[in-house]
Amino acid sequence: MDVLKRNNVTITGHGETPLLFAHGYGCDQNMWRYITPAFHDDYKIILFDHVGFGQSDVSEYTPKKYGSLHAYANDILEICRALNLKDVIVVGHSVSAMIVVLAAIQAPQLFKKLVLISPSPRYINDRDYTGGFAREDINGLLESLDSNYLAWSRAMAPVIMGNAQKPELAEELINSFCQSNEEIARNFAYLTFLSDNRGDLKKLRTPSLILQCQDDVIAPQEVGQYMHQNLPNSSLIVLEATGHCPNLSAPAETIAAMQDFLKPEMAAV
Repeated sequence: MDVLKRNNVTITGHGETPLLFAHGYGCDQNMWRYITPAFHDDYKIILFDHVGFGQSDVSEYTPKKYGSLHAYANDILEICRALNLKDVIVVGHSVSAMIVVLAAIQAPQLFKKLVLISPSPRYINDRDYTGGFAREDINGLLESLDSNYLAWSRAMAPVIMGNAQKPELAEELINSFCQSNEEIARNFAYLTFLSDNRGDLKKLRTPSLILQCQDDVIAPQEVGQYMHQNLPNSSLIVLEATGHCPNLSAPAETIAAMQDFLKPEMAAV
């Protein structure tokens, strides 16, 4: 198995410090195109596609193998080891923020810092926890996905993206959803929206930056606060940006927050 081919790994940049980007649900590495140029001169930039998305090798997918978020975390570890990376800085968006956390818990020696953009350890409200959705809402969302994936994509993409004044961003997300492998996207949605990784947060030892948007239906501000309170050695920045994808809707603000967090590394390059 060629890990780099499986995950369509691409490497750019002129620096030595590895900066690896993990895209969120229904997307691919193209979602980072507004972010990576700011780091091109100082970092080795590693981009990849989760199996089933983008230009990944779909033949490597089986529901049994990818039956948990840990499987996607293992893929990140395999990429790092295949490239012989160390002191890796990883940027994870949405569900991939938690995938990155799981990878860093499993192999802390590989990672130096994490940037978690719009993360959520659980999307369903609990007795003492606000995740953003009632259980019946999630059930309805998944039933809708099962009955008509394309219609679900058209309905959900604008909700996820927010920023109604920029309809082209929602349209991009719709197109990304529709280009994904439908079976894998459906299975990954179940893993995402039914996940509960709250018990994993306190296991993380890698320094992390949480980037939370002002108005995010998918991961409301209460979630960002919960992450910050339960992730050791974490920092929280609430962006002026709205929606769930500030890397697309507010790249300059996202870049500035990341650069501030990574200043020691940038000074050392």
